[in-house]
Amino acid sequence: MRNEAERLRRLLEPSVVGLGCELVGIELQGQGLRSLLRLYIDRPEGVTLDDCERVSHQVSGLLDVEDPIRGAYTLEVSSPGLERPLFTPAHFERFVGERIKVKLDVPVEGRRSVTGVLRGMREGCVVVLEDGVEKVLPLDAIRRAHLAPEPVFGKR
Repeated sequence: MRNEAERLRRLLEPSVVGLGCELVGIELQGQGLRSLLRLYIDRPEGVTLDDCERVSHQVSGLLDVEDPIRGAYTLEVSSPGLERPLFTPAHFERFVGERIKVKLDVPVEGRRSVTGVLRGMREGCVVVLEDGVEKVLPLDAIRRAHLAPEPVFGKR
């Protein structure tokens, strides 16, 4: 799936950038009867509904012409939101010091999930401080990573 998402990124990114947005990342979920293609876009001043509509319209036309996805799929274009997904080494460097949650394809130290403070990248691995212990997670073992801000409800 990662190779497929990267191929789609190469196809779609020039159009998204041409509309004044950053293509933060792509998720392709499911295959066969119904897939979901989710694009996360951003702009320095934030993403509006109009931005999502413009990108969706442009990308839909390109996908119709190029036909890179087998079968039926749903296209969803959205802002990264508060729990912004992290896809690239640059994302992991940009959000150093933030709290993140990582889901892994393969267990690292017997665990498939790590939540802690992002320390950055080291030799192709993401470094997370969890409960005072540094966890070194190979980038290619990460299924999904996103910001995980602390809840503020009930705090005074």
